[in-house]
Order: sequence, then structure tokens, then C-alpha cells
Amino acid sequence: MGKAVDFVNVSTEGLESSPVADALAGLRANEARYFKNKYDVDFTVEPAAKAKKLVDYVARILREERGLEIASKPLEATEMLVDGVRWTYVFYESGLSINVLYTLEDAGKRAVGFKLSDGMEVPEELADKFKFARQKSKLAGTIRGSYFVIKGQY
Repeated sequence: MGKAVDFVNVSTEGLESSPVADALAGLRANEARYFKNKYDVDFTVEPAAKAKKLVDYVARILREERGLEIASKPLEATEMLVDGVRWTYVFYESGLSINVLYTLEDAGKRAVGFKLSDGMEVPEELADKFKFARQKSKLAGTIRGSYFVIKGQY
């Protein structure tokens, strides 16, 4: 079990090596608040080195679905099963957050979401392939996000 993310007292713990650590911590806290408010689930993370299977799972989907390789170092990861949906998150040193929403029933939603921390540039590997919409967050400032639908079975 990892450490629960506190969205009231936002901390950069585990994200210190990121050049946008404060914004990335806000983005992580924003996700924690969402899961607590919507599902009453604590959002816990662990170092990427301890969550290698999760990091590899996300990397495999990116590679097989879109031929993407994320250049940035993964810092933290987590996975939750909520209401029949497997949610997997990886937070990267660049300030990028990637989540995989994978409904376990065949007819459900399956997608990969990208969120960029306030102040970071769009990673080169995503720049020409995705358009990013903006949303405001009290915890994370301006979040830019995009996604694609997963077609394969994982």
C-alpha cells in the first residue's frame, strides 16, 4: 500500500525532482480530490520503482495503441479498481500525468488520458499528435488535457 495523497495540505513529496513539482503536486492532489469526492476512495501512490508493473502496463498501451514512448522519468504510480473500472495513473518528472481508464466489462469505456501540469511544455512525443484542452483547477492552476480511446484488449 502506498501513501495517501492529501488534497488539503498539498505536498511535493515524491515529486521533488520535477522542474514543475508544485504544479505536479497540485495535479496529483486534484486527482485525489476527484476520487475522494466522487467515489469516497483514497488516492494512494507509490514510487515508480516499486510500481514497475503499472508503469510497464501504461507504457505497453501507449506503445501498442499509438507507437508512443514517454521520454520523461516516471516518479509515481497507482492503480485502483472502482465500480468495475481499473484506473491506472503514472506521474512523470516532466509534469505529465497519464491515466488509463479501463472498464473491465467488454462494452465499457477504455481510454488513455494525458494531463500537463501548469508551466510545462507539451512533450515532444505528444506535440503533433494531440490537441490539449484547458481546464482551471484551484489545486493545479491551468491543466491541459487530451485523450484517446483504447481499441485493444489489455
